[in-house]
Amino acid sequence: MEFRYDVIVIGGGHAGCEAAAAAANLGSKTCLITMDMNKVAQMSCNPAIGGIAKGQIVREIDALGGYMGLVTDETAIQFRILNRSKGPAMWSPRAQCDRNKFIWAWREILDSIPNLDIWQDTVRELIVENEEVVGLKTLLDVTFKAKCIVITAGTFLNGLMHIGRTKLPGGRMAEPASYFLTESIVKHGVNVGRMKTGTPVRIDKKSVHFEDMDIQDGENDFHKFSFMKTDVHHLKQLPCWTCYTNEEVHDILRKGLPDSPLFNGQIQSIGPRYCPSIETKIVTFADKNQHQLFLEPEGETTHELYLNGFSSSLPLDIQIAALKKIPAFRDIIIYRPGYAIEYDYFDPTQLKHTLESKIIKNLFFAGQVNGTTGYEEAGGQGIIAGINAHINCHGGSEFILARDEAYIGVLIDDLVTKGVDEPYRMFTSRAEYRILLRMDDADMRLTKKSWELGLAKKERYDLLIEKKEEIDRIIDFTRNYSIKSDIINPALERIGSTPLRHGCKLIDLINRPQISMEDMAKEIPDFSSELEKINDRKDEIKEAAEILIKYEGYIKRERMIADKLSRLENIKIKGKFDYNTIQSLSTEARQKLAKIDPETIAQASRIPGISPSDINVLLVLSGR
Repeated sequence: MEFRYDVIVIGGGHAGCEAAAAAANLGSKTCLITMDMNKVAQMSCNPAIGGIAKGQIVREIDALGGYMGLVTDETAIQFRILNRSKGPAMWSPRAQCDRNKFIWAWREILDSIPNLDIWQDTVRELIVENEEVVGLKTLLDVTFKAKCIVITAGTFLNGLMHIGRTKLPGGRMAEPASYFLTESIVKHGVNVGRMKTGTPVRIDKKSVHFEDMDIQDGENDFHKFSFMKTDVHHLKQLPCWTCYTNEEVHDILRKGLPDSPLFNGQIQSIGPRYCPSIETKIVTFADKNQHQLFLEPEGETTHELYLNGFSSSLPLDIQIAALKKIPAFRDIIIYRPGYAIEYDYFDPTQLKHTLESKIIKNLFFAGQVNGTTGYEEAGGQGIIAGINAHINCHGGSEFILARDEAYIGVLIDDLVTKGVDEPYRMFTSRAEYRILLRMDDADMRLTKKSWELGLAKKERYDLLIEKKEEIDRIIDFTRNYSIKSDIINPALERIGSTPLRHGCKLIDLINRPQISMEDMAKEIPDFSSELEKINDRKDEIKEAAEILIKYEGYIKRERMIADKLSRLENIKIKGKFDYNTIQSLSTEARQKLAKIDPETIAQASRIPGISPSDINVLLVLSGR
């Protein structure tokens, strides 16, 4: 039997769902092939979305017309804004979700999208003709023909799980691995490697002594993930809890190290630096006598709890014995132990910025198969791959986000330009323009682009225009409204701010770090009335306006720097040089430039090992 589609997406995780939805919503006849259609968008590890820099990516997915933010808002059981003590460039939303309801919210969305079919099966091999992918075959012996294929197989390609010396084949606990597909890709010249990730023990709530833990409540203000007009807190909001390991715990863990696959040579692949296992922590930070743990709920009604900070692949008996030395877990009962998993990934430097393979035409890769870790990084890649797969099918300009436009742009540029030597995780520190890439303005940066592309719907675009008009109106009011010193000084003294010697504009007062718009609205009836004119999303709009007022100078300076460097982004060099013959370049530069063949001078400058003198050589050769 044979089926024909424009776009086929292999894998129903976070990257696959966003890719399939984007391609189908743009008008491509799309099929999502997944091993289990009842586990789409499964949260393999912690059922949490967002976090530092990751939350900004979810906002960007939402601004582009993706679904991760909407599903998160619908299924959140705790919401928080991280890094509140820092500036708005560092603020990051995070939500704990109901794992099962998250899956079914996604299924409802996928089932409702025109042009999108779901097929439950395992892909066995790709069909490639003349270095171009044209279809695939499955284990059910079904042939699919397609104009474009997106691979989002997560940790399933030759997946192998480890618990102590026990090895179990699989892509997740109780789910089979996918075999043969890697081999059918590699034989065409695509480079493959192995990576490792892990997940903690799952604990039965009935066995926990919560009186020995500190409670960590969520927040109940207006913040959420989606920019759409949606309600928040659909489900019961639940607390999390914190506790610490101790020296007794560490002593037991050390006894298990000879049987740890991370330390006995059983696992050879690369693990995540920024989400280390508990056994890695006690070895790397041997001087620390405790490590903080976060106990987080898996759902609104389930008793299953997730122990954040205790990822492990140690033997089962060691994990339980160590945990029992923590007072809150002295009577612990678990559902399953923590485990590590090894899986195949493909060298992302063999990709274009569209996430299309440089080796096999019309083949795209997104998610953990590109060497990343995290649902958010996967979803961000998925929506870009889905968009560009559609464009390859129907024509149009490739859709690429620059580093000053989105964290998604930073993520993809880092992957394609620098490659990975460990699972890649996004941080705010990776973005040189993070003041421009705040969580509050993702819609301002990206929704118009998506609207012009045809992905963002009219309702979303209208909301953007309405929001922008309201923000501009508020800022214009503060620029033009005059304040007399004798009227406002008593209020300034109460707030603890320096009194005025003469009058000023309202914007000058709001610019003071200790004064907020709310402070001024309480003292100035005209300003209060102006804010009351906001029809919807009042708090969101006020927050965005205040950030633009207070950080105007920083934003302008960073935009100026970005614009100045963007001239290098416009100098195209792909395919122009035989780098191996340019003796004025360093040997390392010749090798790396020949391997990556960067699109622009700017991309070349970001390749590790390329020096400023190498860039000057390229500028001269480019006639600049």
